[in-house]
Amino acid sequence: MSTLNHLDATDAARQIASGKITSEQLVRDCLDHIAAREPAVGAWAYLNADAAITRARELDQAPLSSSSRGLLYGIPIAVKDLIDTCDMPATYGTAIYAQHRPAWDAPCVALARAAGAVVLGKTVSTELAYFTPGKTANPRNLAHTPGGSSSGSAAAVADQMAPLAFGTQTAGSVIRPAAFCGVVGYKPSFGLINRAGVKPLSDSMDTVGTLARSVPDAALFAAAASGRHDLMINQPLPGAPRVGICRTFEWTRAQAETHAAMDAAMRKLGAAGIKLIDVDLPPNFAGMVQAQMDIMTYEMARSLAHEWHAHRARLSQKLQDLIAAGLVLPREHYEAAVTLTRNARRMTAEIFSRVDVLLAPSTVGEAPRGLDATGDPLFNRLWTILHTPCVHLPFAHGPNGLPVGLQTVGAIGADRHTLLCADYLLRTLR
Repeated sequence: MSTLNHLDATDAARQIASGKITSEQLVRDCLDHIAAREPAVGAWAYLNADAAITRARELDQAPLSSSSRGLLYGIPIAVKDLIDTCDMPATYGTAIYAQHRPAWDAPCVALARAAGAVVLGKTVSTELAYFTPGKTANPRNLAHTPGGSSSGSAAAVADQMAPLAFGTQTAGSVIRPAAFCGVVGYKPSFGLINRAGVKPLSDSMDTVGTLARSVPDAALFAAAASGRHDLMINQPLPGAPRVGICRTFEWTRAQAETHAAMDAAMRKLGAAGIKLIDVDLPPNFAGMVQAQMDIMTYEMARSLAHEWHAHRARLSQKLQDLIAAGLVLPREHYEAAVTLTRNARRMTAEIFSRVDVLLAPSTVGEAPRGLDATGDPLFNRLWTILHTPCVHLPFAHGPNGLPVGLQTVGAIGADRHTLLCADYLLRTLR
């Protein structure tokens, strides 16, 4: 049985370009594996197998010298069901939009297709990207959550169903499922990938990201989806980065496996000659997690005004409670959180004047048991509201044998350097 679906995207793209394999062969292997594993994993909200094979054949028949061959030529991808696609449903994880068919592709999808990507289908999202889970299980252990809200995307990449997948993050919805499923997750600086065509939740935080099996793959996908080709990793960082060890104010709530991952990372990186610097965040950062929660709650209550007024009874009780809380949250609380956040973003420049990147927890611990919740985004909220680029590095395991890792955090807008550093660190840690 062929296993081309195990190829990394960068390797697959190279082999397609050289004529060693075809896009159709790769797509068929992905679809065969999906057929075998989807009943157990439940990563897909919609699969467009026939269209994917047709698209792959068209790409294979194009001349090798075609100038239209983009960064993702012939590579199958998955699109989170929160993102609009013109030829597939976009249900946003709720029965309210079961019949919704967008008339257009979100720009990130359109750019990926223009770069030669083959869209396999739409991956499961939690309900309107909040905490009520869909059908997806963690492919590393089906009794455990894959995280949310990009649950289907992380599971599809982890289970070798697709080499690349789009995710979105408003609290921790790229980094957390990447951590729970043991793949690389990249949340760019806010706005790097255009978020038009993504169901809005929190206007000041919604971020489109990528899930992949390697840092170069995540960078390649983001480069194609944003037009920022400088993000690509064509060669490794020439020298070791300065790494700030940042446990954050929430460190006491991390479980033993996250503590162990940080200790192991410090030993390995230190032994490799990488300079490690303990970084204590400014005192006002202690309020940033609550600020993120207040801003998200306030903005989501207004972004979901139509669902609240026209379809309230069809919303989960969790989401109804959130919207209700957001509608009564005092405006002055929201404005205070915005002011705190604005000041904190300005202070990040000083933090990164001494280090290239920070190494921080990605999650409280490994994926919790059970499929009725998606885990706590505690260690992601700070970086999402700060708009910093983050890359999850999967390199360890917890007591249940499930993946554990840490995230590399960079300065706002320093995405290329953050990706290069993350690649360097993950290669060292592995």
